[in-house]
Amino acid sequence: MSGGLEAQAMRPRRTMLYVSADIERHLEKSLTLAADALIFDLHEAVAADAKAWARDTLAKALRHGGFRGQELVVRVNAPDTPWFNDDLRVVAQLPIDAVLLTGLESGAGVAAALRALDAAGGAHLPVMLMIESPRAVLEAPAMAAASARICALIVSNANLMVSMRLPETADRMGLLASLSMVVLAARAAGISCIDGAHLDVTDARGCEYACRQSRDFGFDGKAVIHPVQLAYTNDAFTPKPKDVEKKRAIVAAMEQARGEGRPYALMDGKLLQPSVYEAAKRCLAMAEAIEARVRQFAAG
Repeated sequence: MSGGLEAQAMRPRRTMLYVSADIERHLEKSLTLAADALIFDLHEAVAADAKAWARDTLAKALRHGGFRGQELVVRVNAPDTPWFNDDLRVVAQLPIDAVLLTGLESGAGVAAALRALDAAGGAHLPVMLMIESPRAVLEAPAMAAASARICALIVSNANLMVSMRLPETADRMGLLASLSMVVLAARAAGISCIDGAHLDVTDARGCEYACRQSRDFGFDGKAVIHPVQLAYTNDAFTPKPKDVEKKRAIVAAMEQARGEGRPYALMDGKLLQPSVYEAAKRCLAMAEAIEARVRQFAAG
């Protein structure tokens, strides 16, 4: 389990794998999967008559431990359901890194859900928010800014597409404006943003395309619904060696220029500005964090 929001600031979230909280073999298998984060789902993946069983099963698995450095997140049921408060009472006592709240559409709604989490004993837990409706997209800036404990926005593409009455298309054209707005809201708040899952697990080509599309939109990673999607999703959000080499060259050129009293530098005929320097440093820091994550997972 990580040590609060500072420890999460540069934590890789290339892949966030949904795991059904009520299926013991899935919980056991998740120990061995190379996802950066595991989202244990008490919400959509669990039938109404299995909610209590899912909470108990998940609690037993998390207390048993054995994970390999994955960020541990629990998605609870929405505040307007009869299971919300029971979920909070359980997850507040578990060794997890964050709670994922769903069914919210305003900053006021987020604040109310946080009060409920705090009352249940979870005031120490960082929070992630699902963005899954048109109103949530429009209210994403207020939701992201509702508390300093909020560390990520996660899109639910499926729910958003249904509520927007969009057809399924390979290029996701109807979602592009909404996805951009979520990235803007997250960046304005200084937090992570995660694209929604590609639902066809047999469509590797389509998933790879969506991964690279969301990366180019500025997302930090993508939700994943099956282990088969992990390898190419991790790859899509990992800086390539040639990109890391270029970023190191940018940092070296800018630091040399600053040492000579100049705020700018030239490299390969291009003017390097301070913002480019900061972006290069961030890329290098994330590349180092990913390398550390890979070593941690390999070590078990």
